[in-house]
Amino acid sequence: MIDLHYSATPNGQKIAIMLEEIGEPYRVIFYDIFDGDQLTAEFGLINPNHKLPAIVDQDPAGGDDPVTVFESGAILQYLAEKSGHFLPASVAARAATLSWLTWQVAGLGPMGGQASHFLRYAPAGQEYATERYTKELKRLLTVLEKRLEKSAYVGGDEYTIADMAIWPGCASGFVMGMGLDEWPAMHGWFERICERPAVARAMAREDLKAPAKYVGRHQQLDDKEWSNMFGDANHAAVKGD
Repeated sequence: MIDLHYSATPNGQKIAIMLEEIGEPYRVIFYDIFDGDQLTAEFGLINPNHKLPAIVDQDPAGGDDPVTVFESGAILQYLAEKSGHFLPASVAARAATLSWLTWQVAGLGPMGGQASHFLRYAPAGQEYATERYTKELKRLLTVLEKRLEKSAYVGGDEYTIADMAIWPGCASGFVMGMGLDEWPAMHGWFERICERPAVARAMAREDLKAPAKYVGRHQQLDDKEWSNMFGDANHAAVKGD
């Protein structure tokens, strides 16, 4: 059994998709990040960075003690190696998959997150930052589009953890108004993954759905929610205050 410490963000959704794909039993432990559920000392023992998702594998390979993994890329690789699925065995295909996985966690994910922050949360007067991150996000999406013009899936001919890492952020972007027509190769790839039964199951599960307050082009946080997400409470949790 896997304990999935979860918030309904693209990073959380990618892990849920992987767990559904490999048929691993899992229990969802939901965190309301606006309310600061992730800032407790107890969760800090699971992830010292106080970010979601994280997993605790209660039944790791070899019968060892429970294993904790945090950071979405590390979780995907851990689950792929445990299950023997979605990380190719051949040297070249494995290298391509891990390269694109790292590209997502180091580039597309953070830049998309920054663009989302300045578009959705930041107070007025942030035009430079908004333009900076939205332009970089579009540049990265162009990189992805060019890759998918040549390849059925991000890592190559096979569907892998690289696709799982990228797809939920694109799904969120399309909900937020990112046009599909601008990215025809990405659109086709996106729809192919939508048709996978495991993806449909993950997106339909009630305990994985985003609360209504998480959804929307522009978010209005009260002072406590802002502190939990971006301010003093967030910093204090990491410092252990």
